[in-house]
Amino acid sequence: MTPSRAAPDPTIELAAAVGRNLRRLRTRRGHSLERLARLSGVSRAMLGQIETAKSVPTIGLLWKVATALEVPFAALVASESGRGTRVMRADAAKVLSSSQGRFTSRALFSHDDERRVEFYEIRVGALHAEEADAHAPGTVEHLVVVAGALDVAVGKEPIRRLKAGDAIVFDADVDHVYRNPTAGETVLYLVMTYVETIGG
Repeated sequence: MTPSRAAPDPTIELAAAVGRNLRRLRTRRGHSLERLARLSGVSRAMLGQIETAKSVPTIGLLWKVATALEVPFAALVASESGRGTRVMRADAAKVLSSSQGRFTSRALFSHDDERRVEFYEIRVGALHAEEADAHAPGTVEHLVVVAGALDVAVGKEPIRRLKAGDAIVFDADVDHVYRNPTAGETVLYLVMTYVETIGG
């Protein structure tokens, strides 16, 4: 009987992929770590830790870096894979989190290239509010709540409360906030669209 190999750790795989992509995209644009730190507001030390896969960044931090590099979020979490049909098993999901795990994001598409559309499952902990910085100009978010409820504040617009089954579309190139007003977890699906494929 051959010994079974342990399944790869999705967190380690994610850290390695983000590190490779960050270094590639940063050098392709001719940015030093110092320059990218100034552009993104993320410290040089943290960027260095991410590039060497010593740290798994939070969702908010990755958004800052993606915006500074002018690339879609997916470009930073992309991994090499072939084309064709692929199954993404839940137990092998690469999940990004922030706020001590009270806000998590799981990509529901293969991380294989820079794209104009991204699809995520988002989970927001009880009574938690997550602030999101403005994304690249022209970015649009499409949300549908599948469990719980969600308050969405977009820029200076009035807060919209969504319940299970409700959907919202908004321009995400302004600061926005997702807040779970309930005592249970809220689950939603997010489709992010970009005006064009950015970067290269």
